[in-house]
Amino acid sequence: MKECWGEAPERRPTFEEVFLKFKTINRGKKTNIIDSMLRMLEQYSSNLEDLIRERTEELEIEKQKTEKLLSQMLPPSVAEALKTGGTVEPEYFDQVSIYFSDIVGFTTISALSEPIEVVDLLNDLYTLFDAVLGNHDVYKVRIKLSMSQIHL
Repeated sequence: MKECWGEAPERRPTFEEVFLKFKTINRGKKTNIIDSMLRMLEQYSSNLEDLIRERTEELEIEKQKTEKLLSQMLPPSVAEALKTGGTVEPEYFDQVSIYFSDIVGFTTISALSEPIEVVDLLNDLYTLFDAVLGNHDVYKVRIKLSMSQIHL
């Protein structure tokens, strides 16, 4: 049992090894509650591995979708900077301007405010921003991506 609690996972016995040790201790007697419990744990472990594999595949699909969206909506240099977590350096493009904004302290503001206050704040900010854009001949595309979505 002490081996099962070892710090290094690679040194811990497998379910099969534990099962065989219990079988040896029982000297081949009929299965008991411990054997049943070990079989259930083995099945649970197998199911968990399958679930992890499925979720990893789903995560990879979502990552590919995010990367495709970035590459379709943004210039390659900007998309790459976002994917790698770097800063987006100002560049000149003939027919497009890309504006990135962040509300400094937004997480703290949200935590200390009522939901309606957060909605009102965002509404006021976007209304002012839209008013400025209305004075210019521009088309606005709003993409909301968090850095955690980009780093998938």
